[in-house]
Amino acid sequence: MAHDHCHNHNHHHAPDNFNRAFAIGIVLNLLFVGVEAGYGLFADSLALVADAGHNLSDVMTLLIAWAAMAVAKRSATAKHTYGFKKGTILVSLGSALFLYAAIGVIIWEAFGRLLSPVPVHGMTITVVAAIGVVINTVTALLFMAGRKKDLNLKAAFLHMAADAIVSAGVVVSGLVITATGWNMLDPVLSIVIALFILFAGWGLLKDSLHLTMAGVPPHINAEKVLDYLTAIPEVRCVHDLHIWATSTTENVLTAHLIMQSGGSDAFLHETAEYLHHHFDIHHTTLQIERSDIGGVCHTDQGNGQGNCWPGRLVNVEQRMQEEHRQSCSCTAS
Repeated sequence: MAHDHCHNHNHHHAPDNFNRAFAIGIVLNLLFVGVEAGYGLFADSLALVADAGHNLSDVMTLLIAWAAMAVAKRSATAKHTYGFKKGTILVSLGSALFLYAAIGVIIWEAFGRLLSPVPVHGMTITVVAAIGVVINTVTALLFMAGRKKDLNLKAAFLHMAADAIVSAGVVVSGLVITATGWNMLDPVLSIVIALFILFAGWGLLKDSLHLTMAGVPPHINAEKVLDYLTAIPEVRCVHDLHIWATSTTENVLTAHLIMQSGGSDAFLHETAEYLHHHFDIHHTTLQIERSDIGGVCHTDQGNGQGNCWPGRLVNVEQRMQEEHRQSCSCTAS
């Protein structure tokens, strides 16, 4: 049995200029947290204090994400053969969990205020929250370019965009309280803020947990990858196909292909390049086997094992008939 391996190392990292985005975002938001928390206590506004707490969690998220991206660039070692890239996924999961912990605190405090309302300074709330809208919007824009390529950058963008929207809501709350004196709006808005954050953070939590469990990255269709591999002319079977993420920006594929010809270096490199450009897979390992000696190319999904996604046996006769029909249609035209 012949074994050939192909590795495609077209790895992508977040551009270096995001270091500046992280630095600016952290400094701006840390300064604003101090201002917002101070004026929130002065104005007896739970909405401002809650938003300050949420902003503080965002600052911590940005710090940890920045550190994780720096650690991810460290070279692989004998104990960490994939390097430390997985840390970026763990950080995104931790960010989501920290966000949900903050939601619990906000809701707890809000219900306490509903039971025991206190007067608040509406105009102070309005001015401070308006500053927050500007700062959070600027910070969100810093991460907009990378949000589609990196889960950590997406987390940073979503956190800051959500903060901008929440701050805008607090501005409206302050204006209403100033005009009507309805102080109950402050804790009510705090609960609305918490529910909004809950909804906004669900996708981040779901994707982070999915990648932590070595799931197929959401933007990669494993069935289509299998379709591509089984459509290769000399491939008779594909089994032990695995696709997972080593970081928030890099994806890996391993698969066994049964090919009587044994394949070639050119075939391996062409296949890896196709997978990279069409499926965003950066590191491909293909093992070529000349025959199915152990009957490993199974398609039974009900065997109770659950350890390996079933492979696919190619119907050679059907493929030859299809190729013949295509040949005849081309000749006729």
